[in-house]
Amino acid sequence: MKMHLSPKLYSPAVEQAPTRNGYGEGLVEAGKKYPEVVALCADLTESTRTEGFKKAFPERFIEIGVAEQLLATVASGMANYGKIPFMSSYAAFSPGRNWEQIRTTIALNNVPVKIAGMHAGISVGPDGATHQQLEDIALMRAMPNMTVIVPTDAIESRKATLAAAIYLKPVYLRFGREKVPVITTEKTPFKIGRAEIYREGKDVTVIACGSLVYEALIAAEHLKKTISVQVINCHTIKPLDSKTILRAVRKTRAVVTAEEHQVTGGLGGAVAELLGKAYPVPLEMIGVQDRFGESGQPGELMRKFGLTSTGIIAAVKRAVRRK
Repeated sequence: MKMHLSPKLYSPAVEQAPTRNGYGEGLVEAGKKYPEVVALCADLTESTRTEGFKKAFPERFIEIGVAEQLLATVASGMANYGKIPFMSSYAAFSPGRNWEQIRTTIALNNVPVKIAGMHAGISVGPDGATHQQLEDIALMRAMPNMTVIVPTDAIESRKATLAAAIYLKPVYLRFGREKVPVITTEKTPFKIGRAEIYREGKDVTVIACGSLVYEALIAAEHLKKTISVQVINCHTIKPLDSKTILRAVRKTRAVVTAEEHQVTGGLGGAVAELLGKAYPVPLEMIGVQDRFGESGQPGELMRKFGLTSTGIIAAVKRAVRRK
């Protein structure tokens, strides 16, 4: 299947935009399509890109204020009475601060609230460790009934938001603040729960999510003369597309995972659980190695923490040597 990736993918001229922009666009589009959609925010309307929905549908927008626990409980109540609530805040606060309310009022009741966690990862930069949410995928992946999605770029973020609106379960959507390359197009396939193979290869499989998908593709291009790298965009961390992953790994027999998150409990953890049970092979994990973030410029931090194509290249070589 042709993936319809950006024709400028390997060019310095590749377009860049924050994934949160796609959420804002998708939310307005969902509001136009589905009158049941409502939006709630915790005093971060501009930062979470909820302002467009507020302007378009002021009667369907609720400003909760700095009260993330209330954000979750109000959203759950609205969902219980037929609405499709999208609630947004920084990921450090939602699900970071209101995890118990999400668990008890949303997930336990299995109501279709959509939780948009913004400014996730270390690429939020100067805000520092307190705001660099690096554990949210693990928090939400462990929660029963919860679907977890980490879009790779702004276009996929819009698609994910629209898909979540008609997905009749709780969904956690993870977005970033920093601009990242727009590598997909309107024709690129997207479906909740289905991983997409963006590049074929026979020596090693790189499974990535978020902005690390782009870094994986750059790494694969760099290595193409010596190592054949398969790249998978695993935007849905839960439910994991076990079928696609296992089919790919049985061909390459070596795996690297890449994510802007702790290696414990995130995409790497999910893939390790699958492979440990079904098909053990050499596995390397690119991610934050059991530490907190720190203040700095986004690019500087991504390099320091090894979340770049350079880090992926080194991990690919290690995985291949272990075959």
